[in-house]
Amino acid sequence: MKALFHHRNLPHLLLYARETLMQHFRPVLKEAGLTEQQWRVLRTLSDTGAIEPNQIAKHCQLLGPSLTRILAGMEESGLIVRARSSEDQRRQKISLTPKSRKLIERMRPKIDQKYQELEAMIGKPLLDRLYRDIDEAVTLVRQDKGPVV
Repeated sequence: MKALFHHRNLPHLLLYARETLMQHFRPVLKEAGLTEQQWRVLRTLSDTGAIEPNQIAKHCQLLGPSLTRILAGMEESGLIVRARSSEDQRRQKISLTPKSRKLIERMRPKIDQKYQELEAMIGKPLLDRLYRDIDEAVTLVRQDKGPVV
């Protein structure tokens, strides 16, 4: 059968790559009792500090209703805390709790080990190139506003 498309399905390939990579990290998350989405929230807050829910949704690639449910469960579990913004009481900032900081510190060596294993499998030059190339591709695609319709 003749191929109908001229290009490989890049979004599908990236999803496949994500799934392949996550297979290496899931045991660490499972051991910690976290879902992938919860880990993305914790990792983001660890990297950024306290931020608003809409910023978390953007960083973590989560839809608003899903994030609302995830944050409620994380708050109930003592992993995050909400605080009203001092500038605007309608806004809130989400931050890590001492419990989640300890959890992250316990997980950090295991996550780092998984990255070391990945680096050993594919090599540091390829891993560095992947980071650089993906960052560059995302930046270029975001800059392109495309035709106005």
